[in-house]
Amino acid sequence: MTDINDRVVDEWTDATTARERVKEILEETTTSSKVSTIGDQARVSEPTTRKYLNELVEEGIGVTEQDGRTTLYKRNQGRLVDKRIEELRTTCSHQELVEAIQEMKESIQEFRETYDVESPEDLVIELEPGDEGWSDVGQWQSTRRNLAIAKAAIQVDEAYRLAEADV
Repeated sequence: MTDINDRVVDEWTDATTARERVKEILEETTTSSKVSTIGDQARVSEPTTRKYLNELVEEGIGVTEQDGRTTLYKRNQGRLVDKRIEELRTTCSHQELVEAIQEMKESIQEFRETYDVESPEDLVIELEPGDEGWSDVGQWQSTRRNLAIAKAAIQVDEAYRLAEADV
């Protein structure tokens, strides 16, 4: 009997091109990875993986860094932020964004008051292993990141409206 995971991988491989698979793996890669690692996950040879990774970096989907003579690849986090800003800008009204920003600011203030610190980094310094609050560190960081993205969406939307008014 075939392992279910192997069947899913086989279906994925049959339904996608090598480039699509390399792109999909790269877009999920948050830590710098070798060509061989990405190629293994994408079920693509190293030379083909390298070719597609270089194309994807040129397109801005990925970024590289050097580790000695080895080139490492990971997704371009800035591109994901830009996509999220555009998504919010085009799917949420100005009022919805303002309300979400207010809610996130209130959540951040609650974290500050609950733990009597100014930032999640300060909370990490204060917490001991086993203390309650470790799960709030991630929530606080996520809320802070989402707040910045929502604020940027409002600013980008304003820039678009001003540019359209000039036309």
